[in-house]
Amino acid sequence: MNTTTASHRIATREAWEAERATLLEREKEHTRMGDELARQRQALPWVRIDKQYTLQTPDGPRTLAELFDGRSQLLIYHFMFGPSYDAGCPVNSSIADTFDSLIPHLKARDVTLIAVSGAPIEKLQAYRERMGWGFNWASSYASDFTADVGFSSSPEQTREAIAPILDQLPPVAFRNAKEAGTDIYGYLTELFGFTAFSLDDGVVYQTYSTTGRGVEFLMPYYGFLDHAPKGRDEDDGWQLWIRRHDEYDNV
Repeated sequence: MNTTTASHRIATREAWEAERATLLEREKEHTRMGDELARQRQALPWVRIDKQYTLQTPDGPRTLAELFDGRSQLLIYHFMFGPSYDAGCPVNSSIADTFDSLIPHLKARDVTLIAVSGAPIEKLQAYRERMGWGFNWASSYASDFTADVGFSSSPEQTREAIAPILDQLPPVAFRNAKEAGTDIYGYLTELFGFTAFSLDDGVVYQTYSTTGRGVEFLMPYYGFLDHAPKGRDEDDGWQLWIRRHDEYDNV
């Protein structure tokens, strides 16, 4: 007998429909809570950005205001690709795979989406070409931008913060560091996250930021897996299954 069937409850159609109706009420409650959280995000106060930041892009240096590309809203994914990396983080790469298909729809709503990383622009461009991406990817190398918004730290700061908790880090952190071509300290000089900005009358404001599981909305495969019979099926191997899209055949 199939082990999945043997380990799971089997019911009649009528019993399944009754339990599905009960679950549907919970799903609707979850949706309404999500709507309320979205309203609370939009109601947050804004933080004025007075410091002048210049980032490097494939088209040359751009100020933070110029990165809006003529729109009033800018969304930045802080992609883990630090100065010591040889390649982008595999998990961050799986997130970035969705960006190109989203961008036309976001532009239609006055929103620009880009990625920002700390590695030199030449490294980012080479990796973007390898992965077949077209989205704008800016480098904060030699800029304080990523550090000031809380998504990067110096090697010295990183070692000081990480060394006492090294044994508490999940296995995927060490796997990702190896796959990025750096050690755990070099890997964690960069953090992943998402930040939103608004441009109003020439002034840039930070409106929102999140990290950790707050970025799961950028990982649509989890949403699909959450609706599959086995769910995420990660157990103690959290995210260890995630690869760059051109590497799954090598697993």
